[in-house]
Amino acid sequence: MDDQTRTEIEAAAFRRLRKHLMEDREDVQNIDLMNLAGFCRNCLSRWYQEAANERGIEMTKEEAREVYYGMPYDDWKAKNQTEADDAKKAAFDVAFRENVGKDG
Repeated sequence: MDDQTRTEIEAAAFRRLRKHLMEDREDVQNIDLMNLAGFCRNCLSRWYQEAANERGIEMTKEEAREVYYGMPYDDWKAKNQTEADDAKKAAFDVAFRENVGKDG
Protein backbone atom coordinates (compact mmCIF):
# COMPACT_ATOMS: atom_id res chain seq x y z
CA MET A 1 0.00 0.00 0.00
CA ASP A 2 1.39 3.41 -0.90
CA ASP A 3 1.70 6.21 1.67
CA GLN A 4 -1.10 8.33 0.20
CA THR A 5 -3.59 5.45 0.31
CA ARG A 6 -2.55 4.57 3.85
CA THR A 7 -3.01 8.19 4.93
CA GLU A 8 -6.45 8.33 3.32
CA ILE A 9 -7.53 5.09 5.03
CA GLU A 10 -6.21 6.28 8.39
CA ALA A 11 -8.08 9.57 7.96
CA ALA A 12 -11.28 7.71 7.07
CA ALA A 13 -10.91 5.51 10.15
CA PHE A 14 -10.41 8.61 12.34
CA ARG A 15 -13.51 10.24 10.86
CA ARG A 16 -15.53 7.08 11.53
CA LEU A 17 -14.27 6.92 15.13
CA ARG A 18 -15.23 10.56 15.59
CA LYS A 19 -18.70 9.93 14.13
CA HIS A 20 -19.16 6.93 16.40
CA LEU A 21 -18.21 8.89 19.52
CA MET A 22 -19.97 12.13 18.57
CA GLU A 23 -23.15 10.88 16.89
CA ASP A 24 -23.70 7.18 17.50
CA ARG A 25 -22.60 7.04 21.17
CA GLU A 26 -22.72 10.55 22.53
CA ASP A 27 -24.19 8.93 25.66
CA VAL A 28 -20.81 7.41 26.52
CA GLN A 29 -19.10 9.71 28.98
CA ASN A 30 -15.51 10.89 28.49
CA ILE A 31 -14.65 9.72 32.00
CA ASP A 32 -15.84 6.20 31.14
CA LEU A 33 -13.74 6.18 27.96
CA MET A 34 -10.66 7.36 29.86
CA ASN A 35 -11.16 4.88 32.68
CA LEU A 36 -11.64 1.96 30.30
CA ALA A 37 -9.46 2.78 27.30
CA GLY A 38 -6.99 5.38 28.52
CA PHE A 39 -8.21 8.06 26.10
CA CYS A 40 -11.34 10.09 25.45
CA ARG A 41 -12.74 12.69 23.08
CA ASN A 42 -10.55 15.36 24.68
CA CYS A 43 -7.46 13.25 23.98
CA LEU A 44 -8.49 12.96 20.34
CA SER A 45 -8.91 16.72 20.09
CA ARG A 46 -5.50 17.21 21.77
CA TRP A 47 -3.86 14.81 19.32
CA TYR A 48 -5.50 16.78 16.49
CA GLN A 49 -4.06 20.00 17.93
CA GLU A 50 -0.62 18.45 18.33
CA ALA A 51 -0.65 17.20 14.73
CA ALA A 52 -1.64 20.67 13.50
CA ASN A 53 1.04 22.36 15.62
CA GLU A 54 3.69 19.92 14.37
CA ARG A 55 2.83 21.07 10.84
CA GLY A 56 3.19 24.75 11.73
CA ILE A 57 -0.54 25.37 12.09
CA GLU A 58 -1.24 27.33 15.25
CA MET A 59 -4.22 25.90 17.09
CA THR A 60 -5.22 26.29 20.72
CA LYS A 61 -6.74 23.57 22.85
CA GLU A 62 -10.10 25.34 22.66
CA GLU A 63 -9.92 25.62 18.86
CA ALA A 64 -9.04 21.94 18.51
CA ARG A 65 -11.90 20.94 20.79
CA GLU A 66 -14.34 23.02 18.74
CA VAL A 67 -13.11 21.33 15.55
CA TYR A 68 -13.44 17.88 17.12
CA TYR A 69 -16.73 18.42 18.96
CA GLY A 70 -18.30 20.47 16.17
CA MET A 71 -19.28 23.11 18.72
CA PRO A 72 -17.72 24.91 21.69
CA TYR A 73 -16.71 22.32 24.27
CA ASP A 74 -18.78 23.95 27.01
CA ASP A 75 -21.89 23.58 24.82
CA TRP A 76 -21.17 19.88 24.28
CA LYS A 77 -20.61 19.35 28.00
CA ALA A 78 -23.90 21.08 28.88
CA LYS A 79 -25.75 18.92 26.35
CA ASN A 80 -24.11 15.54 27.00
CA GLN A 81 -21.99 15.31 30.12
CA THR A 82 -23.34 14.02 33.40
CA GLU A 83 -21.82 14.28 36.87
CA ALA A 84 -19.45 11.42 37.69
CA ASP A 85 -19.54 9.68 41.04
CA ASP A 86 -16.54 9.61 43.39
CA ALA A 87 -15.43 6.13 42.27
CA LYS A 88 -15.29 7.20 38.61
CA LYS A 89 -13.41 10.37 39.54
CA ALA A 90 -10.84 8.37 41.52
CA ALA A 91 -10.39 5.91 38.65
CA PHE A 92 -10.03 8.86 36.26
CA ASP A 93 -7.23 10.37 38.35
CA VAL A 94 -5.29 7.11 37.98
CA ALA A 95 -6.08 6.69 34.27
CA PHE A 96 -5.15 10.30 33.53
CA ARG A 97 -1.79 10.00 35.29
CA GLU A 98 -1.02 6.71 33.55
CA ASN A 99 -2.10 7.76 30.05
CA VAL A 100 -1.73 11.52 29.81
CA GLY A 101 0.68 12.46 32.55
CA LYS A 102 0.64 14.99 35.31
CA ASP A 103 0.78 18.02 33.01
CA GLY A 104 -2.00 16.88 30.66
